[in-house]
Amino acid sequence: MSTVAPNPRVRLPQRPGAAANVVIRGARILDPAAGMDRTGDLVIRDGRIGGDPTGLEGIDGTGLTVIPGLVDVHVHLRTPGKEHAEDIASGTAGAAAGGVVTVLAMPNTQPPTDNPSILGSLLERAAREAVVPTGFIPAITVGQRGDALTGHGDLAEAGAAALSDDGVPVGSALVMRRALQYQKAAGLLFTLHEEDMDLSGAGVMHEGVVSARIGLPGIPGVSEAIQVARDCALAGYESGRIHICHVSARETVEEIRRAKARGVQVTAEVTPHHLLLTDEAVGADPDPARCKMNPPLRSPDDREALIAALADGTIDCIATDHAPHPADEKEDTFAAAPFGVIGLETAFAACHTELVLGGRMPLDDLILRMSTNPARIFGLPVPTLADGAPANLAVVDLAATDRVGDRPWAGKSANTAFPGMVLTGRVVMTLAGGQDVYRRDP
Repeated sequence: MSTVAPNPRVRLPQRPGAAANVVIRGARILDPAAGMDRTGDLVIRDGRIGGDPTGLEGIDGTGLTVIPGLVDVHVHLRTPGKEHAEDIASGTAGAAAGGVVTVLAMPNTQPPTDNPSILGSLLERAAREAVVPTGFIPAITVGQRGDALTGHGDLAEAGAAALSDDGVPVGSALVMRRALQYQKAAGLLFTLHEEDMDLSGAGVMHEGVVSARIGLPGIPGVSEAIQVARDCALAGYESGRIHICHVSARETVEEIRRAKARGVQVTAEVTPHHLLLTDEAVGADPDPARCKMNPPLRSPDDREALIAALADGTIDCIATDHAPHPADEKEDTFAAAPFGVIGLETAFAACHTELVLGGRMPLDDLILRMSTNPARIFGLPVPTLADGAPANLAVVDLAATDRVGDRPWAGKSANTAFPGMVLTGRVVMTLAGGQDVYRRDP
């Protein structure tokens, strides 16, 4: 896994709040990166782990597990321009409800986040509204149009967490090469949405048996893999660092595996919905637009390849690609409905249910892939339960079940890919940035 030291220039503002002062008694304390797995008390005093428990609020942790808080490096907060779907306050409230203690927001807003002025205004707004520490990933190219590069150095100095044209690829190989050359000076990771737009064409779902049966234009997996192969080749040639967004296809996994074997500095993420669902859900769902996302849900064979790659480390981490949409937009026809599903509030439970309880991955590894690894890849503070660390943690009930959609969402939108699904693994409390930011109501 290609990682970097924490980047002191990255700004992760959070709204002001009182420092947490609690002691969680009798819980399992699990931090695999720190080699910690014990049952006992965890003290949080003045927003940091450890200290004297005297006089602190006591919380009964019997039957609960305390883990490092999750880090989601791929979310859409719809600010500026589409605050009716989500905003910084509502999106980060959803993060807190899902045990997420740090989020990074993508630039495909209206207008795109492509200059220090827009980035600065977002950072200022997050300092007033963000429930959890929130960073921003501005665009690689001006307006995300793929031709002229943004001011990478200026964006780095202004506090950018990385750079991305997410939502669209950087179509020109020459522009991508120039960006990688400038990366040496600016030092920001590129996190890449990968598809060949000519191959994707007017596709709205995975190209395969299901798309043929129901008569919808498809997007082939090779569309993603070809672009990944190109950018891995360029990153290797220019000694650059790239991160592949929302991997969906077996062919992409194979390209990443080959690139890593030859020393390319490439990392990759996968979403919960690509780990749990396939294109068969589109044909079976009475409201199929909630299964519409880009990249699309793919075949069972692709899904198996993703799970295996996550388990063996070819795919390094899990990120939600949380993409809120108002109900009226998602209720349109499948072809006309927008791509994207929400994910912050269900990510842990979905992955715990499918991967851990499904016998595909131990809990320790899931925590690494949802917390430690994404933080290290992006040079962010790594959540830990070690003494003296800022309190960035989630308290979870690993045995509790919930039916998705039965409870109100903390965010503004309800376009989940998992409606009615029973998931096991409930977040009951979240501390982020040393603040007590979420407690689940009974």
